[in-house]
Order: sequence, then C-alpha cells, then structure tokens
Amino acid sequence: MNNEQILLPMLGLMVLTAVVWFVLYARRIPAMRRLGKPAQTYTTPGPVVDLLPEEVSYPANNFKNLFELPVLFYGLCLYLYATGTVASIDVIAAWLFLLLRVVHSLIHCTVNIVMARFIVYCAGALVLWIMLARAVWGAYQAVMV
Repeated sequence: MNNEQILLPMLGLMVLTAVVWFVLYARRIPAMRRLGKPAQTYTTPGPVVDLLPEEVSYPANNFKNLFELPVLFYGLCLYLYATGTVASIDVIAAWLFLLLRVVHSLIHCTVNIVMARFIVYCAGALVLWIMLARAVWGAYQAVMV
C-alpha cells in the first residue's frame, strides 16, 4: 500500500472547504448589496441571520460544519501517514468519508433537507469512527507487541 494515498482524500476535503467558502461569499455579498445596508451592519452573525434570507446562510453554516468532524479526519489521516500504517481499507474509508461530506455539503448548501443531511452526516461520522477505531486498535497492538 502506498502510504501517500491517504493524502488525496484529505486534499479533496480541503478543496470542498474552499468551494463552500466561495459559494458562501457568492451568495452572501449579492444578498447584502440588495439590502443596501452598510457593511458595518453585519458585525456579528446575528444581523446576518436576521436580515438576509435563510438560504443565504446555508453555505456559511456548512462552512462551519467543515471544521468540526473533518478536523478529526485530517488528524487521523496525518497520523496514519506519519506512522506508515495506512491500509487499503483506510484509503477506501477516507474516500467514502470525502464522498459523504460532498453529498452533505450539496444538501446543506442547496435544498437543506434536515433529515437527508443528518443521515448522510451520520454515515460519514460512522465511517470516521471506524477509521479511528482501526487506528486505535493498530496502535494498541503495536505497543503490546
């Protein structure tokens, strides 16, 4: 197994985060301009939520979400890479996690159907917890040998 293969899904998740960031501002700035209020009106999240249509905040909420579970994913991938313990199943799981995060972001930034988003989120979390459990078990076995 090529240890570097675990890095590609990580980079993919970084690209997804960048795309959501651009979508966030592509929606927010025009909506703010349409209101015609000074930029200083939006000093905290409260006025953004109060003044702008709800769907304008979907990408911003998703962007925040991309700094929750994915942080653990990044750390786990780097751990597997640094320890040279990447297995094929880890790479498959990492790609699956990325795919589920892409689907989650698509739902969150567009139709925002909460139950669909939640199911995809839970599936991605389950993949991540399995990856973590495998890493912990591998570390435990390495120490006990």
